[in-house]
Amino acid sequence: MPLSRAIDALNDKIASAVSWALLLAVVICTGNAIIRYSLNMSSNAWLEIQWYLFAAVFMLASPHTLRRDEHVRIDVVTGRFSRRTQVYIDLFGFLLFLMPISLVILYFGIPFGIESVRSAEMSSNAGGLIVWPAKILVPIGFILMILQGVSEIIKRVAYLQGKLPESAISKHAVTPEEEIEAIKSANKIS
Repeated sequence: MPLSRAIDALNDKIASAVSWALLLAVVICTGNAIIRYSLNMSSNAWLEIQWYLFAAVFMLASPHTLRRDEHVRIDVVTGRFSRRTQVYIDLFGFLLFLMPISLVILYFGIPFGIESVRSAEMSSNAGGLIVWPAKILVPIGFILMILQGVSEIIKRVAYLQGKLPESAISKHAVTPEEEIEAIKSANKIS
């Protein structure tokens, strides 16, 4: 499963890097709001750069969310099944929904992004920015999502074959219960 590990590592690195885009977006948003309300000044460019940064976070970190098994699902229903059945449901979802939809979006997203780059598309807003960096995020994001989908399929198949422990396909995040317990423990210490 070296391919799966390489894909996971790639998406981990990208998610780590893009986390700075979220911080930058918050700083720009805060600064823009302060200037807007205190000096009664604004710029479409500042608003658009926020949108671009949020788009980058969403498009480039979504594969990492899938990798960490934190994507939206209906755990109320699937939680009642055995772990093997849940893995089969995951495989069904990846093969029949995630991969085909991602491939369709990629198929249409590549020309969409290329045309924007080729034409040096600009925002129609006064003082707006170039648009192609945001539009090129669509194919890049879905290439990364397809790669992560391949990694998740490899891991699920390996788990079903007994070659991978359950921890390799389980949530990597702390559960809400664990977070609450950690907060309670921290409050007892202070």
